[in-house]
Amino acid sequence: MITEKIMKKFDHIILVLFIIMLLLFAQGCINDNEGRKNKPSSRQSKEQLIEANKHAIETEEQHIDDFLARYKWDVKETGTGLRYMIYERGDGRAANEGNVVILEYTVKLITGDVVYSSRDKGPLLFTVGKGEVISGLEEGILFLHVGDKAKFIIPSHLAYGLIGDQEEIHGKATLIYDVEFVGIK
Repeated sequence: MITEKIMKKFDHIILVLFIIMLLLFAQGCINDNEGRKNKPSSRQSKEQLIEANKHAIETEEQHIDDFLARYKWDVKETGTGLRYMIYERGDGRAANEGNVVILEYTVKLITGDVVYSSRDKGPLLFTVGKGEVISGLEEGILFLHVGDKAKFIIPSHLAYGLIGDQEEIHGKATLIYDVEFVGIK
């Protein structure tokens, strides 16, 4: 419980720092007609943004690594940063682009807070490859067969990015999907 509170507070601190960096960047880019000579160059501004993004990515990666160490999950990682673990194998057919798939699911923040579940919203149906769901889920489903149960750790850049979903998921949120691939329609 204390660890979750600390992680939530740390996530908020990182978000505040990122916003401060953006505000400082914006302030440096304002053309104030007074001929400020301390205005950073376009190149300096780009370098600052690149460094801020690198730091944000490294921080998120560390949170994910800490999570994996804490729960001792044996996951595979894709080139995009998606991590997945199939913990129960089904014997159905594989998902392919164009298939309408049916999933039972629970979505949690990396802190463990449940934000969405098929128990509340019903099964998730989507057409693979049509961009109807976040890209991390699109990518993850392609590793599964009907009947598989899997966990996906989806970094924010494969989920809802900087702004969140404007409902339950805050900006820069790492998501943990626990899915059961129920069928293909």
